[in-house]
Amino acid sequence: VPFNLKFNVSAEGASAPVRRVALMSDGNGLSLASDPTGTVNFLDMVQNLEGDSGRGYYIEMSIGTPGQKLNILVDTGSSNFAVAAAQHPFITHYFNTALSSTYQLAGRTVAVRYTQGNWEGELGIDRVLIPNGPNGTIVVNIAAIMSSDGFFLPGVNWQGILGLAYPTLARPDSSVEPFFNSVVQQLRIPNIFSLQMCGAGLSASSTADPAGGSLIMGGIEPTLYQGSVWYTPIVEEWYYQVEVLKLEVGDQNLDLDCREYNMDKAIVDSGTTLLRLPVNVFNAVVEAITRSSLIQEFSSGFWDGTKLACWMKGESPWRFFPKLSIYLRATNSSQSFRITILPQLYIQPITDVDGTLDCFRFGLSSSSNGLVIGATVMEGFYVIFDRAQKRLGFALSNCAVSGGVALSEIAGPFSAADVAANCSGGILKEPIMWVISYTLMAICALVLIILLLLLVLPCRRRNYSGEITDESSLVRHRIK
Repeated sequence: VPFNLKFNVSAEGASAPVRRVALMSDGNGLSLASDPTGTVNFLDMVQNLEGDSGRGYYIEMSIGTPGQKLNILVDTGSSNFAVAAAQHPFITHYFNTALSSTYQLAGRTVAVRYTQGNWEGELGIDRVLIPNGPNGTIVVNIAAIMSSDGFFLPGVNWQGILGLAYPTLARPDSSVEPFFNSVVQQLRIPNIFSLQMCGAGLSASSTADPAGGSLIMGGIEPTLYQGSVWYTPIVEEWYYQVEVLKLEVGDQNLDLDCREYNMDKAIVDSGTTLLRLPVNVFNAVVEAITRSSLIQEFSSGFWDGTKLACWMKGESPWRFFPKLSIYLRATNSSQSFRITILPQLYIQPITDVDGTLDCFRFGLSSSSNGLVIGATVMEGFYVIFDRAQKRLGFALSNCAVSGGVALSEIAGPFSAADVAANCSGGILKEPIMWVISYTLMAICALVLIILLLLLVLPCRRRNYSGEITDESSLVRHRIK
């Protein structure tokens, strides 16, 4: 389907009477559309994103005084707002702090490591304006990236990252107020944003115009979705952590203990391309797909992401693969609802190899640090990050359509009576793991020093002074 056809719904919505939405709250954290003099028009924010799942979704921002325009990756899986502040071979331009009269150094360095890639820089403060966002300039924390490794990639068209998660994940510590917290406080908008990513079924490495999407700050835009919104509680406010109760491949329930799905967390992360599953869950999904697939002895390289699967041009692979469903706990804890993606979302087109083949990659991968609902799934839905009521909403996205076929489904409610009361309980969170790790390291270091002292002291007693030097006690080489 040509890109422009995918946006028909949004385009038609834009021709509707303009609804000015007031920057007020109805008590439930939602914007009221009652004030004709309001300062936010959600329709102005429609299609303010560019990009796709393979290269990330990004929004244009104007940073500093005078404003320097940069494209910033939208990431709900981190909490720092960071921009390139030095040249890099894979980016076209960067934020030159020396040219901004309002940039202030905070006098602290910062380093952030992601699942892939990392960067280091210096913390500062400056003014930011989002051309297709809420009206008004805000003063925010900015990490100026001075060096990075595996963070900026070839072919991406963004020069920074917008972490939209909670202060707990901010680096170097939670005193660094995240971007959206600053927006809510300074512009007095409701504490809610919503995200539509429109790259569903498009080539992950296409050189054509980016697919795009919408980041609506302050509320929900009705023209971007259809049907009901289903809400699941945010289990803990660090990542956007949710509770997964069940997975189905086609009509097959994987039948795993629900704690397996949430080991060690289950999160919704726009900055992750694929649907990432804990190893046991991933293996069970592949096995179930293989059982139900019409393809026998499919190459293992396809499942682990090292090989593409190719068909003759024009031959659709979709019929070979089942739907995938994720059950999330509803706000009524005794119920659940199901979000389902068709194979068009997780068997992803790459590029034709020699003009006669269409090749695809597997949109799932195994994970050692939790289940991640990434862009592969999010592209099927309009996702509402209702921080005010500590819940995430899912509705059918109007752009998750290809050839007239909806690529996602949502259904419920279902009874959760057969599922444990708390599927994410008793699982160690990352900060606790760090504390335990450091404690064990300190104990080991202490034991090592004591053993060394016991060995060295008898020898030193023969010495005139009996002094224990730094070298002999390994003080200078202790574990920090």
